[in-house]
Amino acid sequence: MHVKKYLLKCLHRLQKGPGYTYKELLVWYCDNTNTHGPKRIICEGPKKKAMWFLLTLLFTALVCWQWGNFIRTYLSWEVSVSLSVGFKTMDFPAVTICNASPFKYSKVKHLLKDLDELMEAVLERILAPELSHANATRTLNSSIWNHTPLVLIDERNPHHPVILDLFGDNHNGLTNSSASEKICNAHGCKMAMRLCSLNGTQCTFRNFTSATQAVTEWYSLQATNIFAQVPQQELVEMSYPGEQMILACLFGAEPCNYRNFTSIFYPHYGNCYIFNWGMTEKALPSANPGTEFGLKLILDIGQEDYVPFLTSTAGVRLMLHEQRSYPFIRDEGIYAMSGTETSIGVLVDKLQRMGEPYSPCTVNGSEVPVQNFYSDYNTTYSIQACLRSCFQDHMIHSCKCGHYLYPLPRGEKYCNNRDFPDWAHCYSDLQMSVAQRETCIGMCKESCNDTQYKMTISMADWPSEASEDWIFHVLSQERDQSTNITLSRKGIVKLNIYFQEFNYRTIEESAANNLVWLLSNLGGQFGFWMGGSVLCLIEFGEIIIDFVWITIINLVALAKSLRQRRAQASYSGPPPTVAELVEAHTNFGFQPDTAPRSPNTGPYPNEQALPIPGTPPPNYDSLRLQPLDVIESDSEGDAI
Repeated sequence: MHVKKYLLKCLHRLQKGPGYTYKELLVWYCDNTNTHGPKRIICEGPKKKAMWFLLTLLFTALVCWQWGNFIRTYLSWEVSVSLSVGFKTMDFPAVTICNASPFKYSKVKHLLKDLDELMEAVLERILAPELSHANATRTLNSSIWNHTPLVLIDERNPHHPVILDLFGDNHNGLTNSSASEKICNAHGCKMAMRLCSLNGTQCTFRNFTSATQAVTEWYSLQATNIFAQVPQQELVEMSYPGEQMILACLFGAEPCNYRNFTSIFYPHYGNCYIFNWGMTEKALPSANPGTEFGLKLILDIGQEDYVPFLTSTAGVRLMLHEQRSYPFIRDEGIYAMSGTETSIGVLVDKLQRMGEPYSPCTVNGSEVPVQNFYSDYNTTYSIQACLRSCFQDHMIHSCKCGHYLYPLPRGEKYCNNRDFPDWAHCYSDLQMSVAQRETCIGMCKESCNDTQYKMTISMADWPSEASEDWIFHVLSQERDQSTNITLSRKGIVKLNIYFQEFNYRTIEESAANNLVWLLSNLGGQFGFWMGGSVLCLIEFGEIIIDFVWITIINLVALAKSLRQRRAQASYSGPPPTVAELVEAHTNFGFQPDTAPRSPNTGPYPNEQALPIPGTPPPNYDSLRLQPLDVIESDSEGDAI
């Protein structure tokens, strides 16, 4: 009912028309507003009116400009970073350890036999070309070489580079192998890997500044092709087992062994072992800072069984990370040398980002438009997992297969030369693509809450010459039940991992410009330049509403007058009086003639008998509306 009454009021107001004009409204506003400038415009003389009008206009523009700057600064969502230091008992980090060699050579030698023979021939051709020609009688697996060969490039003439296959003829004019010796011994010779697709019709060259880099990358690419065709369970059996690698373990005062570690297969390093991962058990707290309360490990890397051409680094790769997070140890890990005791003191930094719209971060990765291929491990979100999943997704869409180094979605296959002959060329193009990297970086987001472990590393020789004999005897007896020494300094690594202190740093983001900052600056500028307040803004909003209301009323009145003009235009002559309208309504004989009349016919061409008209009503002048002054003058005449 209240809404209906309000609507009826509005309708009556529209029918009545505006009660005042725009000019009257402006004068009223300037006379009653609390803002200082408009009052002086209507109260002063003509010259001062003009001066105050210009000043008011200038300061209004200045206030609007300042407001725009403050609003733009607020909408930029800038953050300020605060650093705080806390002290509490903390959970010990998860520790991941891997051997630098992914496989034991004794177990993968049969898979790499042809590749190793080819690698030896390549090294002979590079190091001693004359001897390689004399020993060229042995047969090599040419299918591996023909798919992705190494070539020599002479760039002394950049307009006509000379390209020569190490085991073939020149592609640009040279015809014998003696020319390769001249090129290889000459200044400006480079080694490159030729990657071809579409049956060799489209080729690119990946250049290297050193033959060491060239043969290492070439061998790694060929080994990837071989291992991609082997089931993962067999690869796990070919890597280093935990009971052989972890010789001794002690956490604080509690002994531990390889059963306290979780094993995962990492393609770069084979079997990796994670301590205190927190997947099935509660995370272990650290009782106190210091070496005696940390994790102590003695590891055997078995360096004598390394794959000679696949791994050129000896040692242990290790990484500290949060519980339930996947260890990207190749990117974030560190090496510990064999024959040394490596002590790692840990400090904790906790990062807390605000999230959208201040920081492009995510809590759990649910809003990231990239499928997480690491979800099978049931780990938390990380930007490294997102970037590698994004690359693998592009690899599958571009090359029709997935790379061996990254997890594979269901229903897809790993790339290999047999099923996907063009995969190496496609992988190289995708790896060098700037657009692909920018696309993945744009889609992936940082984690809003992150914990980083800062490490202080120190090393010393271990064991010492005076104690190595009895230490190796004891360790050999414990692992191999042998009285002979089966271990050596080049394969032993000792690790001490501990908290330096329980102080931790929290790096937290906060809004640099919040809503209170915005309102205070807007009000300060408005009050300083125009002497206004929030009430002045409400007054200004009121006059805007009045302006709109007057405009609506005027438009309605204009539309109504246009309709009346159209209705009057359909009648010729003056409008009928009230008496004529009443007579036309009651007298049946008073009907308008609608048919056209000719000059020869009478008033009724059909001579049709009409009904006798009735008595018309009296024509009362009192029914007409007369002005008030006319009525008063008539009454005065009657009185006289």
